[in-house]
Amino acid sequence: MTTMTTAATVAAPRKARMDSRQKLILTLLLGAQFMLAIDFSILNVALPVVGEGLGFSLTGLQWIATAFALPAAGFTLLFGRVADLAGRHRMLLAGMALLALGSLLGGLATTPALLLAGRVLQGLATAIATPAALSLLTTSFAEGPLRSRALGLSGALMSAGFTAGAVLGGVLTDLLSWRWAFLVNVPVAVAILVATPLVIKESRAAERARLDVPGAVTVTGGLLALVYGITAGNAPALLLAAALLAAFGLIERRAKAPLAPPRVLAKRTVTWGNVGGFVAFATETSLVFLMTLYLQQVLGYSPLVTGLVLGVLGAGTVAGGIAAHRFIARIGGRWTLVSGLVLQAAATAALLGLGETRSSLGLLLIATAVGGFGNLVAIVAFMGVATSGLPDGEQGLATGLATMTQQVAITLGIPVMSAVATARGDVLGGVHAATLVNAGLVLAGAAVVGVFLRTGRTARAVPPR
Repeated sequence: MTTMTTAATVAAPRKARMDSRQKLILTLLLGAQFMLAIDFSILNVALPVVGEGLGFSLTGLQWIATAFALPAAGFTLLFGRVADLAGRHRMLLAGMALLALGSLLGGLATTPALLLAGRVLQGLATAIATPAALSLLTTSFAEGPLRSRALGLSGALMSAGFTAGAVLGGVLTDLLSWRWAFLVNVPVAVAILVATPLVIKESRAAERARLDVPGAVTVTGGLLALVYGITAGNAPALLLAAALLAAFGLIERRAKAPLAPPRVLAKRTVTWGNVGGFVAFATETSLVFLMTLYLQQVLGYSPLVTGLVLGVLGAGTVAGGIAAHRFIARIGGRWTLVSGLVLQAAATAALLGLGETRSSLGLLLIATAVGGFGNLVAIVAFMGVATSGLPDGEQGLATGLATMTQQVAITLGIPVMSAVATARGDVLGGVHAATLVNAGLVLAGAAVVGVFLRTGRTARAVPPR
């Protein structure tokens, strides 16, 4: 890809301005995405307390996370395409309503079954609302500097939401009750439900095609089996996932109105952009798990202090999200994605210097902040690349694919790194081994994307006409 060096192109981000309506739309969509991100991580530090309060067994605690991850990853591609056909505005409202219901049910739960039902509804709400919100964002801002800036802010706020969720979960659990980790969502979801019809107009594909039911069934079943197989370590489920996803590929080639048109999946920007995004999400979220393990089991910090320490990583990601559009404007989406991953890999490798004493805290703070910056630069570039060059009518599909990539990567990353870490006898040695693998995967991802993502137009900030 040719690097943009003309003065007009370099100045493009400064010339582009959002009008007042676009600012309102952006504020609302960022608020929705921030809340969805918080919802993903807010229960992480509270899991032991939740287990004690409702009688979950130690092995049963994983189902609190799995009950969310299954629908969040399994249904996101389907609902991303449904948003294109039925209306993105409508799907965002449906997702917010379902989130409020699931959060209320979880917050008032008196049995494990009720709490898990609430988590399922929250995961389903995420699958509905996240691609709808992202596609509303990409269709509200033309491809170029404004979209890059909007995606940068979106990525920054989503990452801040993941970190804020961990901190907020610790604070609410310590000061009030774990139930507030659920109930805090309800008033925010209701506010978004009220404000959305006043700010955002309906948006859907111009051509009303039929939904590809066979494709929807096979891909959703395949993704559900994949996530279950990963989280439960179930080999038959993984074999079923492979069979269903293979069937999905065959169905899409023959369908008149495919759920995921092969010509879209064959685009280099879509394929390799999502590969880069998968690497970024799988490695950074699993690194947070490793650093949580290190801070609590090696250095002896409490969950609340751990959340506050990891807030520095969150600050780095916010900075990366804000700065990313400037890098995209100057060097293009491909090299921004590669550069972000390389910086993340270098910062992760530095964490191999962590020791058994709290004197290592300074290294952890600096390395995670720098790595978080690189990670969000890569994620913003991935979103720009993976949704570039596609018409508005396919943005729901594109953002659905990107959201699916995110959810499956998060689901896969933590179990893999956990397995590597626990293979060693001591905690610190396990953290070091998993950190080395993590850094190697990021570097390999950067190399693959750099080699194969070759196109003349990968989410570059082109001056508006």
